[in-house]
Amino acid sequence: MPTTKNANKKHATAPIVVGANEFGKLPPQALELEEAVLGALMLEREAYIIVADLLRPESFYNPKNRYIYEAIRALAAMDQPIDLMTVVEKLKSLGTLAEAGGPAYIAELTRKVSSTAHLQYHAQIVAQKATARELIAMAARIEDKAYDETQDVEQLMGAAEAEIFEISQRAQKRDVTQIDPVIQEAFARMERASKNEGNISGIPSGFHDLDKITSGWQNSDLIIIAARPAMGKSALVLSMAKNMAVNYNIPVAIFSLEMPNVQLANRLLMNVCEIEGDKIKTGHLTREEKTRLNHKSNELFGKPIYLDDTPGLSVFELRSKARKLVREKGVKIIIIDYLQLMTASGMQFGSREQEVSIISRSLKGLAKELDIPIIALSQLNRGVEARTGLEGKKPQLSDLRESGAIEQDADMVCFIHRPEYYHIYSDESNNKDLRGLGEIIIAKHRNGAIGEVWLRFRSKFAKFQNEDETFDDSDITPLPSPGEVAIRSSFNDYSDGAQLDKNNDINPPF
Repeated sequence: MPTTKNANKKHATAPIVVGANEFGKLPPQALELEEAVLGALMLEREAYIIVADLLRPESFYNPKNRYIYEAIRALAAMDQPIDLMTVVEKLKSLGTLAEAGGPAYIAELTRKVSSTAHLQYHAQIVAQKATARELIAMAARIEDKAYDETQDVEQLMGAAEAEIFEISQRAQKRDVTQIDPVIQEAFARMERASKNEGNISGIPSGFHDLDKITSGWQNSDLIIIAARPAMGKSALVLSMAKNMAVNYNIPVAIFSLEMPNVQLANRLLMNVCEIEGDKIKTGHLTREEKTRLNHKSNELFGKPIYLDDTPGLSVFELRSKARKLVREKGVKIIIIDYLQLMTASGMQFGSREQEVSIISRSLKGLAKELDIPIIALSQLNRGVEARTGLEGKKPQLSDLRESGAIEQDADMVCFIHRPEYYHIYSDESNNKDLRGLGEIIIAKHRNGAIGEVWLRFRSKFAKFQNEDETFDDSDITPLPSPGEVAIRSSFNDYSDGAQLDKNNDINPPF
């Protein structure tokens, strides 16, 4: 018959054998705190609520503790009591009581707890150790693949970014905030906004009528600006970027997935100096144009405009670069041209729509994290081309390309519509000349009104400006003869507007 000492030794918890790495280091762990947390969960009625958003079964290093926490979580999901007896019974029903150490080990956990006062702090440490283990495991997988010469390095980097992003998303937890400091912050923002000209509380676009509706682009908002090709999406955001950086000295970052930085600089020079694009590219300028270029280009030098032309930019790369720009350059707004060219590399998707959904959700999360507005350009599908008439050609939310998640995640959705592109030169009442005008349609505005704003589009300079600003009459497209209008209207009902413009060379867009 065994002695009492041997009997106690028989029922004592067996030590956990932890494998060391090649440097003799053990994985991060906090076994005593794991036991303290589990014991507290079985002693305190409301304890699980405190740790539910911090811990997962994988957070526990000891496999026994994982089984026990799984049983506790299952009981909580069914709103059943959590104590020593119910946990044991639940483990029996799950068939994992032996793997969890048996009733003796579970009872020992409750005896080790003297107080549940520091439960949340203990749970946070357990969660942090688990995150550290995940990072080590991820790094080991990446290291193994990096030694494999058959692996594509670009895909490997994308996979690494995706895994780090997923781990960081799980690790980010925000506490509930009592309303008083939130109200104080709201009052502080209102006070700051009251001191701004024109009652603008956000980042001004430089377009007065647009800013009246939006009150400027608001912090933490995801703004989608969408249009069919050649409507002037890039021209609009570059005009805004110029207004923000030159007129208001607001730092702005532009991520262009479509055009290299030199082309972006050329477009900005066209905008500021009002020199045609072909002349900027070829350098064939008149003396007056050279003088104007030298003089007006000084407006751009030293201004806080930051360009990035990384092709195929992934949302994970963007996240890293955006954080650095905000921290080091004080960037207040980010522009992305355009969303459908982004990737979520390293992650597997069943369809492109699922990938775009992840991208749009990530952009919204990034805007909220950095507390700045993010403007993302987006393509529309071809549904617009199939409709006729002035109203029919106007984009709708259902025209957003590839993913309804874009509409869901965005705080604001704006469309660009240029009737002249479809050879529509006046409104339906024939009271407004629409030549050289672009309509900005605010179709969704989570925190304000929707509406339409007219801007002047100067195609020669790829430039939008306020409708009431002075401009050169030579920008206006001459009205075609009645015969030409009839032919074009008839043809346009059955054809793509882009092809029609190309054939007739009417107001070619940049």
